[in-house]
Amino acid sequence: MTSTRGRIDKRQAILEGAFTVFARHGYTQACVQDIAREAGVAKPTVYNHMTDKATLFRHAIEASAQTSLDERVAALEPLEAPGDDLHGTLEQVAYELLRLHTDGRSCALRRLLYSEITHFPDILDIVRDMGPDHLNKALADRLARLALAGRLRTTDPDLTAEQFMALILGPLEARSQMGTRQLDDAELRTMARAAVETFVRAWATS
Repeated sequence: MTSTRGRIDKRQAILEGAFTVFARHGYTQACVQDIAREAGVAKPTVYNHMTDKATLFRHAIEASAQTSLDERVAALEPLEAPGDDLHGTLEQVAYELLRLHTDGRSCALRRLLYSEITHFPDILDIVRDMGPDHLNKALADRLARLALAGRLRTTDPDLTAEQFMALILGPLEARSQMGTRQLDDAELRTMARAAVETFVRAWATS
């Protein structure tokens, strides 16, 4: 059991170290020795867990995308019991999603996707499977429950979830200059407030 746990921990350290190095240098310039050093393991250990650099890259992207998805789904939790202040709860959820979308991991993930998509076209499917589709389904589930409770007027929670996300993330690429400009907390809250104002007018019951 201890041996299995240690192997899992080493694999996780390798994936995190690999993502850090790939994000810092890009795929071509990253070397396995740097990844091993970042992960705190010997170079042969990296190859024991991953057969080659390309496989390591794909697994590092997948693990990072999964972590980002888990954080975003967790940010939806307040919608399960929003209390009387649905508007305020939606605004807090919108802010958390914006904050997560602009954190270091998410920006690095998008940069790697943009820069390496021609060499690794399959990573688009990896990121998509671990990203928007699952998040929209999780959000749609929570919005459907709010509709059943009479808090939202929608017969298509999937569409409503898509529009909520579009209102939040639509202006983000331009404002952040495709992730190259850091947005401060006040700006993120302003964006969340504006998105929810529009969403509530369209979908909330009186």
